[in-house]
Amino acid sequence: MKKIISGKVREVYDLEDGRMVIVTTDRISAFDVILPTLIPGKGKVLNALSNFWFGYTKDICRNHMISSDLKDMPAEFQKSEYEGRTVLVKKLRMIPYEVIVRGYMFGSMYEAYKKGEPFLGHTFEKEYRQAEQLEKPIVTPSTKAAEGHDINVTLDYMKKDLGEALGTKIEQTALAVYKKCYDHAYKNGIIIADTKFEFGLDEDGELVLGDEVLTPDSSRFWNLAEYKAGTSPASYDKQFVRDWLTKNGLAGNAGIKEIPAEVAEKTAALYRECEKRICR
Repeated sequence: MKKIISGKVREVYDLEDGRMVIVTTDRISAFDVILPTLIPGKGKVLNALSNFWFGYTKDICRNHMISSDLKDMPAEFQKSEYEGRTVLVKKLRMIPYEVIVRGYMFGSMYEAYKKGEPFLGHTFEKEYRQAEQLEKPIVTPSTKAAEGHDINVTLDYMKKDLGEALGTKIEQTALAVYKKCYDHAYKNGIIIADTKFEFGLDEDGELVLGDEVLTPDSSRFWNLAEYKAGTSPASYDKQFVRDWLTKNGLAGNAGIKEIPAEVAEKTAALYRECEKRICR
């Protein structure tokens, strides 16, 4: 067994038998900096949400989950510190794209729209306000960069690179997963404005959903009760930390010493609220 990834949030161990162990920590990053203060329980929330969604969408697409029971894992992980934040998964041949599904006119898409420019091959006939729901969700992939920022590309670019059949299957699967999960979250008071998926291929060449699914770290969640088109809705995610960093002139500062306890707890509470609403 060897550690193969130590990411911003997750530690990944290769069991070298076609399986991996993924541990989701309480770390948080903002503006491409891993912050020194942990967010209490954040890793368990992210893990619980992903596990819920993997189970909820397995009728649409297979996923990499094998077990979340520590007894099924190597002895090194059968300790209380790993409980609730650790999964045993199938190792996949990962597809080198993040597949972003956007359901609302927001962020960089809205900026392009305001200028009258196409957005990654998509044009819009209807007039939209900021944060308004699109007539139908769209898929905009990005390449996964080993270093630096990912690069947004068009859907046609991905399909030409991967082949029309696989590219189209990824597009259709991502949209189907988003739709089913969107409806569940919406009835529980959360809008999934956009999200990113990662897929891989198993030993038989079958498409498999991997990494994390529909967490506040990989998605934009809005409170339905407070949502209003034409505004910039508050998110159930790390935005509270990002706002604090910006207000204090610390955005992107790798030398930051700590995040105040009240900021960390407020952020933790937002994550817990998201889990409470969705995992039911």
